[in-house]
Amino acid sequence: MAFSKVPSAADQRLIDHAARHGFTVTVKQLANWRRAGLLPGNIPGGGLGRGRGSMSTPPPASFDLVAALARLGGRGKRPADLALLLFAEGLLVPEATVRAAFRAAVDADALPGEDDASADGLDPDERLDQISQRLADRGQVLTLVPARARRIDERITRALGQLPPELLELDQNPEPQPLTPKDATLTAVTATIGGSVPLQDIGAMLRAMSPAMAANPMASHVETTQADVPEAASSILAEDGSLAFLPDGDPRDVLRVLADTAPLEDLAAGWRTAVQVREWALDLCQRVEGELEAGQLGTAVEEWLHGRQLMSGLSVIATLREPRWTPSRSAFSALMWLFQCQALAMLDSLLPGCQWHLLKIPGFAPTPVRDLILSKVIGPGTASTAETTIG
Repeated sequence: MAFSKVPSAADQRLIDHAARHGFTVTVKQLANWRRAGLLPGNIPGGGLGRGRGSMSTPPPASFDLVAALARLGGRGKRPADLALLLFAEGLLVPEATVRAAFRAAVDADALPGEDDASADGLDPDERLDQISQRLADRGQVLTLVPARARRIDERITRALGQLPPELLELDQNPEPQPLTPKDATLTAVTATIGGSVPLQDIGAMLRAMSPAMAANPMASHVETTQADVPEAASSILAEDGSLAFLPDGDPRDVLRVLADTAPLEDLAAGWRTAVQVREWALDLCQRVEGELEAGQLGTAVEEWLHGRQLMSGLSVIATLREPRWTPSRSAFSALMWLFQCQALAMLDSLLPGCQWHLLKIPGFAPTPVRDLILSKVIGPGTASTAETTIG
């Protein structure tokens, strides 16, 4: 697209604004940012008269956007990442650009071979078999426990010794079937492509994610839910033992719908939660390692142990699996948190109250997640008793 090297009066105002903030911005950069949907066009005004053309003005939001783009931009910066970073700062990026960036984050979460044309027309089971075989051929398996978490688990186990008998007794599965990395990868791929998986498989995944534990009460609780509370289980479980309130098919399709339709304030809340959970998880690891180094186990180790099998521990594992955090990963995580809130709202409609008191359990969920659930799920008209239950 051709553009004039001489800035219009409106563009000159933007260039001067950037200069006052210590940045050099060119007419070409303004044109590129507009082409990428990061910067709105100037607003046409009235004619100047006598053949002198017309006057235009920058939208008010453009001034802050130009200064931020000059600060954040640079060679190799992807427009979608810039859009997400600007949005995270509360700047008025064009809405269509923001939503497209969130959708792109979902599209980037692809499994090997998904773009293979030979998969076209296959039913879900055949597609799953094909992708699983490709993973096996490449020797790719899911990292169940990142190295840092494994080292922490092992050091805590050495420091504390065996679990107390009363905790061992809570595990009602005396001979659980071990889950190999290949099996775990297949389960994860099944969840990615087909949605929900049977509770038995979920329990096996939880056990595999804590291989150092002599007993796993949380996994046992998941595995025995159908037998322990049959009336409740019948309303939330499908015939194959999977969670009926989760949507059928590829969950990423649900994430794309959220990217397109969720209120912008919800996307912003999901983003904040994703960033805060990552900060919390890394800080917890650092505090636990500090206590282990000092030989004085304290509140950090206690927090680690309380949450290791709960949402808190799963959040730590997910964080450590992503050593390189990008805006795209943050956007994907944001949508995942909103998806979980959506699932909890559906669960609450099936089981009113939804055992919200569990949120009070130490270590059950990171504080940012608890706050998101309280604001997005447990609100007026959602769970009538939740506010008094949680307090």
